[in-house]
Amino acid sequence: MPIHNPIEKGSAALGADLLTEVSLPALVIHRQPLEHNIRWMQAFVSASGAELAPHGKTSMTPALFHRQLQAGAWGITLANAVQVHAAYAAGVRRVLMANQLIGAANMALIADLLSDPDFDFHCLVDHLDQVAALGKFFADRGLRLNVMIEYGVVGGRCGCRSEAQVQALADAINAQPALALTGIEGYEGVIHGEQAIAGIRAFAASLVRLAVGLQKQGAFALERPIITASGSAWYDLIAESFDEHNARGRFLGVLRPGSYVVHDHGIYKDAQCGVLERRVDLNEGLQPALEVWAHVQSMPEPGFAVVALGKRDVAYDAGLPMPLRCYRPGQQGSTDVSACTVTAVMDQHAFLTIAPGCELHIGDILSFGTSHPCLTFDKWRVGLLVDEQLRVVEQMATAF
Repeated sequence: MPIHNPIEKGSAALGADLLTEVSLPALVIHRQPLEHNIRWMQAFVSASGAELAPHGKTSMTPALFHRQLQAGAWGITLANAVQVHAAYAAGVRRVLMANQLIGAANMALIADLLSDPDFDFHCLVDHLDQVAALGKFFADRGLRLNVMIEYGVVGGRCGCRSEAQVQALADAINAQPALALTGIEGYEGVIHGEQAIAGIRAFAASLVRLAVGLQKQGAFALERPIITASGSAWYDLIAESFDEHNARGRFLGVLRPGSYVVHDHGIYKDAQCGVLERRVDLNEGLQPALEVWAHVQSMPEPGFAVVALGKRDVAYDAGLPMPLRCYRPGQQGSTDVSACTVTAVMDQHAFLTIAPGCELHIGDILSFGTSHPCLTFDKWRVGLLVDEQLRVVEQMATAF
């Protein structure tokens, strides 16, 4: 019996026609909007007087990391030690790990990389016990670890909840010879409600105030310490607040949006509308570059179709996939199917309600927009970068 090499879901030869030569479903990235988004965010952050460290956990796609770095990104943000190792293996040499480094095995992964003098690494701390554990582990190995204090909000994620906790943590870090305090970090994305904007601005101001206080005490190991915040929804407010409260010049301000690289058709599309409303000087915004393509596979009832697309292929945590266009192999052009609705997804199937006047056939190819790209990327080992003619120009491997 012959042995065949396994075929990666969504893989395709370079130059392949997406409509006729690619096994679907497939994760599709459109080249033009991708390139636009990388340029757009880098220009926005640079004009704000800050640096960009895109959150790589969105895509875990080294080919995208390199495009972001080549466009001017200061570094790449990641979420855990395994992701850091994957990025390092792909050539990334500056990482902000926006998370705590917990557990001896994870510490060992980072220690392994710190033997490279060209590797610039920073992680977060928010508790005295963590400081003690890190200090002992890295002292025993003759290494020095860069750490940043995480400052959080009540009811949010990690982070110190008071200025007194921040001060105590700074003192503890500076008592550990194997640790260097290089900055302060916060995440505003957990602030919600009707007063979210005011809350985010107040949080950013408090972050700067804490950093200034620590700087005056000489608590930081860097002459220009790092101050960092910003997810993909409120980056404009963080940039403005850093500038307004005089972080520019005194600190290295670092913004960390990640989803912008491919944007989406859901929650981040809505967030971008908010950015453009607040910043009337911006005459264009981000463009959705990520889609998932799949076949209509069954039409068992009038007005109802089943698409070969499911939970294993596309995010569904922040809204179900959104039908965009219908392509019929052998025919030119496409038709708008955005009036159709996905009502449910199973492991490998999507239930589609067909809009009145919309004609679908078995074998039709539908493109779907997504909401929250992080949880679409992680379902794929390969994404397909396509040009305007829907030809595959690059296979982009993920490293989850």
